[in-house]
Parts: sequence; C-alpha cells; structure tokens
Amino acid sequence: MKLTIERTALLTSLSHVQSVVERRNTIPILANILMDARDGSLGLTATDLDIAINEKVAANVASEGATTVPAHLLYDIIRKLPEGSQVELDYAADKGKIFVRSGQSKFELACLPQDDFPIMETSQLPVNFVLPANVLKRLIDKTRFAISTEETRYYLNGIYFHTAEADGTQMLRAVATDGHRLARVETPAPADAVQMPGVIVPRKAVNELLRLLDECDDPVSISLSETKICFSFDDTILTSKLIDGTFPDYERVIPSNNDRVLELDGKSFAQAVDRVSTVATEKTRAIKLSLSSNLITLSATGADAGSATEEVNASYGADSMDIGFNSKYLLDITSQIDGNNARFLFADAGSPTIVRDTADDGSLYVLMPMRV
Repeated sequence: MKLTIERTALLTSLSHVQSVVERRNTIPILANILMDARDGSLGLTATDLDIAINEKVAANVASEGATTVPAHLLYDIIRKLPEGSQVELDYAADKGKIFVRSGQSKFELACLPQDDFPIMETSQLPVNFVLPANVLKRLIDKTRFAISTEETRYYLNGIYFHTAEADGTQMLRAVATDGHRLARVETPAPADAVQMPGVIVPRKAVNELLRLLDECDDPVSISLSETKICFSFDDTILTSKLIDGTFPDYERVIPSNNDRVLELDGKSFAQAVDRVSTVATEKTRAIKLSLSSNLITLSATGADAGSATEEVNASYGADSMDIGFNSKYLLDITSQIDGNNARFLFADAGSPTIVRDTADDGSLYVLMPMRV
C-alpha cells in the first residue's frame, strides 16, 4: 500500500474514527485502525466491538493494499504536521511497518495484520429509512442529557427510539431518562420507519453520532434490526450494537392532570437558577421555587456559603406553592428551551413536573421534585 494524501483531509477523517478507539485495550488489534487504500480513496475503520465507524477520504493511491495502524499515535503524528502539507503513507508488508513521510519528517510505525481486524456485520438490517440530518440531530441533542450513567440500570444507558401514534399521526420518538428527569422528543415518522422495533442506542454511539452530525448537512440513511443500527451519510458509516434490554413504560411517569400552569422567559429563568444555585449545597444542589401570583421566588441555602434569593416575573394564576428541584437537572432541561417561553405544569410539591417549550410542540420534559 502506497498513497499520498492532503494532511487536513486525513486529519479530519482520523479525528472521526480514532475517537471510537479506547485508550486502554486488552486486545491489541482494537488499538489500531484499519487502513484500506483502493479506487482513489483511503478507507479508515475503527471499532471497540460494540461500535464501528468507517470513513472514506480521497487520496492519490499509487499502490493498493491494507493494514492496521495504531490509531491515537497516527492521529497525533498527523495533527502535529504543518497545515497544508502532503502526507505519504507507504506500507512495507515484508517488514510489517508503515512509513509516514511529510516534508523533512519521517515516522516508522509497527503494524498488525489486517486479517486480525474484526469487521462488524451490517448485512441483516431489514428496516431502512432516511431522516434529514438536522431532524436526527434535534432528536439526539434534546434527549441525551437525560441518559442514565448508572451501569446497573443498563437499559437506561441510551436513547430509546420507537414509533408511536399522536393525534392520528405516526411519530418517531426519542426518549431518555435516568429516573430523575425524562426527555421525550418526537418528529413525524418516515413511512419506512413505521414498522421499526423499539431500539435503545447506547450512549457512546449517541455521542459519536452527534459529533459527526455537527459536520453533516446531508440526509442520513438509517438501517436497523433488533440488535444493530447503522447510520450512513457523506462518506461515513457508523454502526453500533443496540442495548439488549427493555426500556421502561415511560408513559406511566408522564402526568396527565397537572393543572397549575407557570409560564416565563426560559433564558432569564435559567440564568436566575444558575445564579441562585451558586450557594446551594454541593451534594444535593437543591433550589426552592416559591410560586405566587405572577411571581416566582428562587432560593437556595448552603451549609457554609450562606443563602441566596431572586425574584422572577412569570405568568401564574394558581394557588401558591413551594417546590424543590435539583438545580443541575432544572438547568439541563431549561437549556433545551429554544423558544422565548418555557411552560411548567405542576400538580403539587411531591409530584412530577412537566416542562414544555412553547415554540416546540414535539418536545416534552418531566422533572422529579425533591424536598427542600
């Protein structure tokens, strides 16, 4: 294998694939990326056995071939080369090494055989549909904050994608919860997605996909089965195993009789929460909301730092009440409000609260209260 490639193009693709590779690996081949040069392009593949990413980048291929190279080491080398430089990659199969040359720089890296590199099978994925990149990004971006990090409840360690009917329309929903807060975001489902099984996409795959979508404007082709999901766009393919578990019946925790309605400026409220919570006890991060006629008073007390209060104008006409929340969870939800106003629906101080974006009917958040 021998090729020449522009440094920036190679660096961009390497940055995408090397992030999948774990820093510590008990299986040596998983520390490498597969490089396959043919047909005027260089294919780069990385995997941790649960997730795999493949990307192609244009290259001047003088001699076709393939090998595997240490992922992070190669990335660091290319990153430190001068911008705009040309990079020559020359694999000497008889020596089991690849030579990296650019200008006056020359590196010699040990390779592992390509035959040892595990390839994730993607042929049996019967459900196929397409989503605009911005739609998929919205579904992920507005729910991933609620993914649980508690490994014992592994079935909550991802986003649950499924279809459901709402007002006579089939919707594609993304749901995440950690038991303290819940995020549900939906969009009209493509016709080909209506029969899809409910699947839980793991946290790592979600984060990698979102990073890739930040640089993508093209439609995303999605293929899935009950065990795997594949996202294809531009010259990139991201494949992931799905979490083998049953997502809980989240509809049961979404209250339907919350009749105390509070509406206020979401950004101003979030800033007030952030300020007042500065003194809150680090362990609980508790903040109290005191609701009265068209006014909300935020207060927090810290064991050593003292106390803080702030008043915020709001539209509220129900009975006065006090309710407490974890300020971090409250900020996580209010940061998802893109419109001018956030709408809170309360039942009482001990029941789940619904939060909605007045400018986005497709998003809904649930927050559990806490004692203060």
